[in-house]
Amino acid sequence: METKIFNVDQLEEAAKLITTGELVAFPTETVYGLGADALNSQAALSIFKAKGRPADNPLIVHVKEASEVEKIAYTNAEFHLLAERFWPGPLTMILPKKPIVPYETTGGLETVAVRCPNHKIALRLIELAKTPIAAPSANRSGRPSPTEAKHVYEDLKGIIAGIVDGGHTGIGLESTVLDLTGETPEILRPGGVTLEMLKVYLPQARQAVVKAGQKVKSPGLKYRHYAPKAPMYMVIGTPEEQIKEILLQLEKNGPNVGVLATDESYHLYPTPYKISLGSRHDLAMIATNLYGALRYFDSTNVKIIFAETISGEGLATAINDRLTRACGGQRILAGH
Repeated sequence: METKIFNVDQLEEAAKLITTGELVAFPTETVYGLGADALNSQAALSIFKAKGRPADNPLIVHVKEASEVEKIAYTNAEFHLLAERFWPGPLTMILPKKPIVPYETTGGLETVAVRCPNHKIALRLIELAKTPIAAPSANRSGRPSPTEAKHVYEDLKGIIAGIVDGGHTGIGLESTVLDLTGETPEILRPGGVTLEMLKVYLPQARQAVVKAGQKVKSPGLKYRHYAPKAPMYMVIGTPEEQIKEILLQLEKNGPNVGVLATDESYHLYPTPYKISLGSRHDLAMIATNLYGALRYFDSTNVKIIFAETISGEGLATAINDRLTRACGGQRILAGH
């Protein structure tokens, strides 16, 4: 299959592909999504096939505005409150699904994850397609999510029908996923809308603890995600302890070692395979650069990667969540 690259003036052509059951990647404010008609069961299945994604890993359904959710889900007061405040934006909410949404889209669940992206191209594409668009990140399952069209092409060329090139995405991390189907609103996946922000409107909101073997309602939880090809380890400790530990690991592991650093420490590491995410004082920049940095290591011959971690709440929680999954939970406690 030829994968066509569309520019912003060719959205009608891209939307037509979606209406005929094809897959088209497009930018959102978070990462690039792999779009298909959310109400077409076969189109939803083709997403799983293209990504190599487990069929029980639910998809997020994108809408143009909050009123469109009434067609696909049973809403509640909490949904309307948060949609008014945070939509369009990087907040996905889980609600009970209506029969019009096929189980292929929801991973077999009775719930559906919905969000309204804050990106002109994404919103226009949904409008032109005249259907909600299911869109997980546009990468092969387990790989770092794409923040540029070229990342999508690297993973899915010849597999999907098209890619809308809208440049680099802004936030760089997937949306926050909030479950509104239980007694207490729970964040299943942290993202750009933080727990602290949600508590202003829903004081009872909390971070969920997902247990091993539990059937999950959100993507990005059950499997190793966002991973570079080489094994990666998070280094835990104060910034000073992390630097000292990584220097020891560089000495121990030889020349082909990668380091995921910050501006404050980048110059200290004697390896050509290092990249800075930005300053520890600019978490938004670190989030934006994370997936591109992980993909950088795949262009090198590194055998192992050590990553600095960021302490704190808010966006730091989302950054460390993605690092944890990219490392498959592998970590080193500095100073121990």
